[in-house]
Amino acid sequence: MVSIKGLTQTVVSALVAAPAMSAPTELAVNTTSKHSTPFAMAFQHPTNNQLAPTRFGLLLFPSITAIDAFGPLEFLALHSMGHYLNLSVIAQTLDPVSSKPRAMNAAGSSFGTTLVPTHTFANPPALDVLIIPGGIGTRAPDLDPAIAYVKATYPSLQYLITVCTGAGIAARAGVLDGKFATTNKRAWAETTGLRKEVKWVGKARWIADGNVWTASGVAAGMDLMNAFMGYVWGEALAKIISDGMEYTPSRDPRVDPYAELNNVTSVYDEMVGANGRVVGGV
Repeated sequence: MVSIKGLTQTVVSALVAAPAMSAPTELAVNTTSKHSTPFAMAFQHPTNNQLAPTRFGLLLFPSITAIDAFGPLEFLALHSMGHYLNLSVIAQTLDPVSSKPRAMNAAGSSFGTTLVPTHTFANPPALDVLIIPGGIGTRAPDLDPAIAYVKATYPSLQYLITVCTGAGIAARAGVLDGKFATTNKRAWAETTGLRKEVKWVGKARWIADGNVWTASGVAAGMDLMNAFMGYVWGEALAKIISDGMEYTPSRDPRVDPYAELNNVTSVYDEMVGANGRVVGGV
C-alpha cells in the first residue's frame, strides 16, 4: 500500500483549489478512512459534464504490443483502488491469447505474455470505453471479426481509445471516418493507407476528436491516458496517478520527436491543440 504520510494536505488543497465541477455523479471517497490511498483521496467528479466511465474494455487479438495495453491500463488500475472501475477483455474466443509475435520474428524468439479473455465478440459486455492496442497482430489477415466488433460497438461507447497501430483496426471499421487521428510514426504509411477517409495527423503524440482518442506509437498510449484521466477526472487525480507510477508524462501532444525522426508530416498537423483536442473542438 502506498504511504499517504505528508500527502493528505497537498491533495486536499489541490481539490479545494480545483475549478467548479458539474453536478456530482457519485459520492466522494471518505478520505479519513485508514484504508484510503492517495488515489482514492484524489477523486474528483468528471470535468467534462458527462457521467464518469466505469466499464472499460480491452480489445484482444494475437501479437498485441503489451505496453499498448498495460501502460494505459495501469493508470486505471491505480484509480480503481479508490473508485469503482471494471475491466473486460474481449476476444474472438475465450482461449488464452499470446502477445508473442507471429511475424517479423527473424530470431525465432519465444517471448510474450498470455492473456485470458473474459468475453467474446459474440457475447460482449456493455462498455463505456473500448481500448484498442496496436502490435504486429494488427497486420494479421484474420481480423475481420475484431473489426466487425469495433464497428458494432462504437455507437454505444462514451469513448474509443486507440494506441499505436490499433488505430488501423478502428480505421478499417470506419469509425474514424471524418475524424482527426494519429498512429505510430514508424508504421505511418502502412496504417494511414488503410483508410483515406481519416484525417491523419502526423505531428501529434496523441489527439482527441470528440469521443475518439488516438495515440502515436507504443509508449504514447501512457501519455494519452494521463491526459484522458485529467480530462475526465481532473488534473489533480492525473498527477497523483502519474506520480504514484513514478512516470513523467509528455503533456504537450504537439511535441512529437518521433514524427521528426521518421520524417512524418501531414496537412492536418496544426489541428492538434496544446490540450490534445482538435483546435476549435471541445
